[in-house]
Amino acid sequence: MTTLTASKPAVEAGAEALDPRALRQTLGHFATGVTVVTTTGEGGEPIGITANSFSSLSLEPPLILWSLGVQSPSLGAFAEGRHFAVNILGAQQEALAMQFARPAEDKFASIAVQTSAEGVPLLADSLARLECRVEFTRLAGDHLLIVGRVLRFASEAGEPLLFYQGGFQRLCV
Repeated sequence: MTTLTASKPAVEAGAEALDPRALRQTLGHFATGVTVVTTTGEGGEPIGITANSFSSLSLEPPLILWSLGVQSPSLGAFAEGRHFAVNILGAQQEALAMQFARPAEDKFASIAVQTSAEGVPLLADSLARLECRVEFTRLAGDHLLIVGRVLRFASEAGEPLLFYQGGFQRLCV
């Protein structure tokens, strides 16, 4: 497993340090979708984590971007060349998002799962899914940026699960 160290951000001379709590509240004004990123560990065990730090990056080549805290015990499973899936959750999957957001011995208990050609667990009832290979990673602050090349994808009609100002929200149309 690679050992990573996060560096402290440089503060310009004369500049005041940013209040992390106020910054978090400000960033919370940006609504995001909610995903569960899945992969397998070194021993083939399924790994899944809730993430809302997901974004499309490029259509040519097909790349996506997400980030994972450097303190995450799952960090080593997302090395370059490894396969993973981004499962985009629907509005009815709030409980599933919370199941994968908390530490648990078996986050996959009682969940319908399919398996990709590479052995990655795929959440059967997700709104959309992107099967990817880690293209490259970069350390940025207290997170590891993970760029994935999309190999396959699928989607269903439905309403997305949204996260806004610290909580789950519904899309009003």
